[in-house]
Amino acid sequence: MEITSSTMVKPAYAVPHPLVGEMVPLTVFDRAALDIFVPTVLAYRAPAPSNEALREGLLKAVAPYPHLAGRLALNDQGRRFLHVNNEGVLLIEATVPVDLADVLVDGRMAAGVEDIYRSLPTQENIGAALLQIQLNRYKCGGLVVGICSHHQAADGHSMSMFFTAWATAVREGKDFTTPAPFLDRARTSVPRSTPTPVFDHRSREFTCGDGDTYAVVPMDRIRNLTLHFTAEFVADLKARVGARCSRFQCLLAHVWKKITAARDQKPEEFTKVRVAVNCRGRADPPVPMDFFGNMVLWAFPRLQVRDVLNSSYGSVVGVIRDAVARIDDEYVQSLVDFGGVADTNGEELFATAATAGTMFCPDAEVDSWLGFRFHQLDFGTGAPSAFIPPDLPIEGLMVFVPSCKANGGVDLFMAVAEEHVAAFEQICCSFD
Repeated sequence: MEITSSTMVKPAYAVPHPLVGEMVPLTVFDRAALDIFVPTVLAYRAPAPSNEALREGLLKAVAPYPHLAGRLALNDQGRRFLHVNNEGVLLIEATVPVDLADVLVDGRMAAGVEDIYRSLPTQENIGAALLQIQLNRYKCGGLVVGICSHHQAADGHSMSMFFTAWATAVREGKDFTTPAPFLDRARTSVPRSTPTPVFDHRSREFTCGDGDTYAVVPMDRIRNLTLHFTAEFVADLKARVGARCSRFQCLLAHVWKKITAARDQKPEEFTKVRVAVNCRGRADPPVPMDFFGNMVLWAFPRLQVRDVLNSSYGSVVGVIRDAVARIDDEYVQSLVDFGGVADTNGEELFATAATAGTMFCPDAEVDSWLGFRFHQLDFGTGAPSAFIPPDLPIEGLMVFVPSCKANGGVDLFMAVAEEHVAAFEQICCSFD
């Protein structure tokens, strides 16, 4: 691979965006998000759009999203904020002297993906470009787009909106005007006149030093798996639930059962799953769905191993649904009040974060990207041929994404301890 260009792309405003120059405080939801760059990798077979078209579309798309052209910075008290300074998006162009078909095997890169996107270690995040894009052009004309965006700038729902705007801007060219998202972060974090946090946020969204303690092992003990569930399999799962449920709920119930069985845990042991929940529609009043920022919290369905294994799909789905339902307007307001109290006391908050090599067993964590449109991002030459997962460094972490292979199908990316891989792969697509 040869890097041919590395530039900061800065949107040129006819009239400066009202937020340019602002120092936007991080909301309590931003602070609950991990201090990491999240990679997204999409592969396009030839013919793929030109780098020039992608660059011009990026200029258009990023203009209404000024936070992405800004930087994380520290104020005089050492507190983080988003400096909307228009320093730009990092755009890297690279050429790869092989055909894409030679390195893209069954939807995955034959070698590691680390060189097709640029990520930064945590300690360098202050002052770094919050959005970094690498265009990797292959000899055949194929393209791999490697994207890194900082999680404290925006959650997955927000980035999905932005990526869709970018793809549409490239497809439609000069005639396209990027819709303006809702950018009022203060709207999401207004404490009550007397802030009253009524839930224990210090051991859920933020670390307090006495929460769950998980083992940390060498990375070579954690294997990354990609599983494909067909639309027919999902329909069969829903039928077994026996009540209305989402694809995500029935698939999570199924995978929770199978990974619990593969781990061969004691029946009386408890197992829980950390489930990401979009809170835009759960706040009171609701926050618009086109809000750009962070507004995700977590639910924790919990059962004994014997109940996960022996209960019906409907029962396990019910436990998941009930846990998610508890993240309601009262819970959201409690978190906002908690953040308000912390601000008043000058307290720094640190998100609950698992380090690389963490073994969640007997627990798990799940993100659903089923509502995101990554698999449909058409820059003008068709949808991506593959969504390539980064390595998941934490055992028990799983991500559901829509399949690029078949409409209605779902792909699961999951990190599994090497000693459980064989058992899990043997049963993961079975109803027995």
